[in-house]
Amino acid sequence: MYYSRQAQFKELFPKEPSFRWKQIEKALFDWKNTSWKDITTLPVAMREKLEQNIPWISHTEIKTFTSKYKDTFKTVLASIDDQPLRYESVLMANARDQWTICISAQIGCAMACSFCATGTMGLKRDLDTDEIVDQYRFWQKFLSQHETLPQRISNIVFMGMGEPLANYENVKQAIKSILTNTDVGPTRITVSTVGVLPRLEKILKDPDWPQVRIAISLHSANAEDRKKIVPTTIPNFLPKLADWCQRYAETLGNRRHYITFEYILLNEVNDSPEQARELANYVNSTGTNKINVIPYNPVLGKPFTTSQRSRIEKFKAILLSKGLDVTQRKTMGDDIAAACGQLVYDSSAQGGGRPMGETR
Repeated sequence: MYYSRQAQFKELFPKEPSFRWKQIEKALFDWKNTSWKDITTLPVAMREKLEQNIPWISHTEIKTFTSKYKDTFKTVLASIDDQPLRYESVLMANARDQWTICISAQIGCAMACSFCATGTMGLKRDLDTDEIVDQYRFWQKFLSQHETLPQRISNIVFMGMGEPLANYENVKQAIKSILTNTDVGPTRITVSTVGVLPRLEKILKDPDWPQVRIAISLHSANAEDRKKIVPTTIPNFLPKLADWCQRYAETLGNRRHYITFEYILLNEVNDSPEQARELANYVNSTGTNKINVIPYNPVLGKPFTTSQRSRIEKFKAILLSKGLDVTQRKTMGDDIAAACGQLVYDSSAQGGGRPMGETR
């Protein structure tokens, strides 16, 4: 298991004041620093000891892929613990002519959503706070080495590998570190969840939870259909979720701080007009009105296909007619298996593993 930098630092320097770690953490986010030796605000002896004992970054880069439009990049990273495991992180251009990072919170996933590639891995382990934060640091360094690209990371979405709320504490601490040490604001960070209700309840009671946005992967407003798509769905999930959404709006919601429902459109599975009306009625009962529909991105070995354009447009039109705020996610990076639902690492592939679906 990975052993965090802060824990190692406290063991090496048990008498150091608390400000010292804050100083170090700030320096870690400065892309111009490439090793402990570069942190000139630290005493020379401390830098030397850090260099000898604590890794500068919590992963090694295996390979980074570029989409044909050069608007999406995906990297395969390997952990540096005793049993290295590989995971993926994605950088995507956004509408602000800046960048959004799609961060992984776990290696694999236990949610087993029927359309998702990551679930086929099962859950290997949670990512540590450092391993989450270092995905930001990786892309920060990547951009600094590609000066022709826009340089600012403006948004972060926890929509990569894993269920973020199943790794609650590490995700929370990583977000807090990013908010403290970068110019990314809380409403520019979105945590996506299938709806782990005990953790959603914890958010309402946790004064330390950062005020980021929440996106809930719904995929159906029919209990039986959702159970088929998200097999970890608990009994009475939909009414319990609606109740939680209403309490969230009362406690934390405002004009910029709102819940979004995400809905993968699977051809002739959950994209009929009847299902659109059912979805609209459900969302209207939750106290929110935002839905992000997502055309399905094909995954090797899965039986689903992408909804036809006419079905997507009719589905959206019904939602709009019910007064809902509907957006459609742009498919990006599908040619490098970096689009929504496509992140997976096949460790059994020849050569020690490859991103499944990758053809280059």
